[in-house]
Amino acid sequence: MPEPTPHYGAQTKARKGALDILYAAELRRVAPVEVLMEVRSQGETTLRDLTVALVHGIAADQREIDARIIACVSGGWTLDRMPALDRNIARIAVYEIDHTDTPPSAVIAEALKLAGDLSTDDSPAFLNGLLSRVLATKPPTH
Repeated sequence: MPEPTPHYGAQTKARKGALDILYAAELRRVAPVEVLMEVRSQGETTLRDLTVALVHGIAADQREIDARIIACVSGGWTLDRMPALDRNIARIAVYEIDHTDTPPSAVIAEALKLAGDLSTDDSPAFLNGLLSRVLATKPPTH
């Protein structure tokens, strides 16, 4: 019997949309904004404002985001060792933690939900540890 499709709220759907775009861009080795423009031009999917903001923000700050992930990952892991879904879920969460007013606990919970639904069995625990370190090392805001 197939597993039921998870029910997602609006914010989760927006993050899932950003994840789909980031993942597709990585697989195709093109810029995320290019995939975003393709999705927009096809008109089959309604793009949520949060999806667009996440893709643009991550594309603009990806080096900084990836550096934060690498600095917080334990055991000498590299981005290339992480499953592609986990890597992109982490990018979304790090961007939101560092650049938005969304409560970090909500960001982390959403990341863990997506990882649990879409990635490996070990992904939620791995991302929880990683994102907890990201949050603990977040520079204070003024």
